[in-house]
Parts: sequence; structure tokens; C-alpha cells
Amino acid sequence: MSPAASLWTARALVWIGCLTPLALLVDRTLNGGLGANPIEYLERALGDWSLRFLLLTLCMTPLRSFTGWIWPLKLRRTVGLWAYAYICLHFAVYIVFDLNILEPARALAQLAEDLVKRLYITVGFAAWLFMLPLAITSTDGWQRRLKRKWKTLHKLIYPAAVLGVLHYIWLVKKDLSDPLLYAAILSILLLWRWPWPKVRSAILRARSTPAAPTSDQTLR
Repeated sequence: MSPAASLWTARALVWIGCLTPLALLVDRTLNGGLGANPIEYLERALGDWSLRFLLLTLCMTPLRSFTGWIWPLKLRRTVGLWAYAYICLHFAVYIVFDLNILEPARALAQLAEDLVKRLYITVGFAAWLFMLPLAITSTDGWQRRLKRKWKTLHKLIYPAAVLGVLHYIWLVKKDLSDPLLYAAILSILLLWRWPWPKVRSAILRARSTPAAPTSDQTLR
């Protein structure tokens, strides 16, 4: 198989993999399989998948480094956009059903109150806002226009991921196993990106730099 065909196949598999959870949720919704609290089930499921795809996006660079494969970087944008799509759906369920979008004035007032009083909603909304400019500027055209600033802007994915995990941890009241697992995976991915060689070089330079003479030593 040629490289172009391999990449096309990989992209097709990514689309299938990203669409499958949504299709299953639609099927559950149509067949009454969302349990006693369908709104909470939808919010939780969509939030889970948004975090999973967000972490998968962050996995692409380490995968490229460990394997030497180029295709993970070519799929990173698609996975990241699907992560944001699931975040938007997660937020939409909250707006439409929890806040009752049919009464816009009351919904906006309740949203403002939740953003002030409920820290997990504040953090989750901030994560959505961090991801918004990344989704808007994800095209090749924006990458050409922004040039080097594009990479700087897209580092917003790191605080967005941190805020997303915090949102999940503060949302869950009993079983913290899933959010803590996401937190552990995210910690490993962020530590991998830490510039360890630069830190080590800075420490060695600091140790090798001679200390300035004290006043007593100067008088001698």
C-alpha cells in the first residue's frame, strides 16, 4: 500500500472511531437506553469522550517520537477537532436541557449564576473557551497566516486539558477512579513534554558558576 493510501485508510479509521461513540449514544437515546437520568448520562458520556479524544490528541507527538511514524501528526488535527466537537455537544446538552434553552432569558441568568457559584462549571466553560480559538484556526490557511504564532496559540491545548480534567474531578462526588486515571495520563503526557535537557543544563551551569566573593573575602 502506498503512503497516500495508508494515510487515507488511517483517516477513515479515525473518522469511524470518532463517530462510533456518537452513533451508539444516538442509538441508546432512540431506544430508551440512557437509564433513569438520561440527561446526566448524555452529559457524562459526551464529557468522557471529549477528554479521551483530547488525551489521544496529546498522545500523537510522543507516538511520533517513539515510533518514527509520520502519520500520527497528520491525524492529530482531526482527533483534536473531534475532541472539541464532543465538548460542544457536552456543553449543548447542559444548555438545552439543564438550563432549558426554550426560556433564553432565564437560561442566560442561570448560566451566569452557575459560572459564579459552581466552580466545576466555571472551569469546564474555561476549557471550552481555550479550545475555541484552536478549532477556529485549525485550517491550513490560518496556519499560513499566523506562521510561528500558530504553534504558540495551539499550546492552549495544555491548559484546556488540565481544566477539563479538573472539571471532571470536581464534578464527580463519589467514584473518582475515572477522572484520576485521566489526570494520571495527562500528567505523564505533560511531563514528557517538559524540557528536561534544558533544565539539567541550567542546573549544571548554576553549579559550575563560581560564587561571588563575600565582603570578608574581598577585604583579604
